Amino acid sequence: MADSVYKVIELVGTSKQSWEKAAVAAVNKAGKTLRDLRVAEVGRLDLQLKNGKVEAFRARVSVSFKYEGGK
Repeated sequence: MADSVYKVIELVGTSKQSWEKAAVAAVNKAGKTLRDLRVAEVGRLDLQLKNGKVEAFRARVSVSFKYEGGK
């Protein structure tokens, strides 16, 4: 197998239901424009608040994909 290089980007997914759905939303969105996704790592979870109440769950996700770029 030839050596490979992977690029890692960070995304923030949101969901009104759960952190899991927030992470899935980020990966699904990335999958629409990036090819060959390899690994997704949830690095941080937080909550979006409004008037002292939870409005949304947020998941910060690092996604890696095979790098095919030039230089």
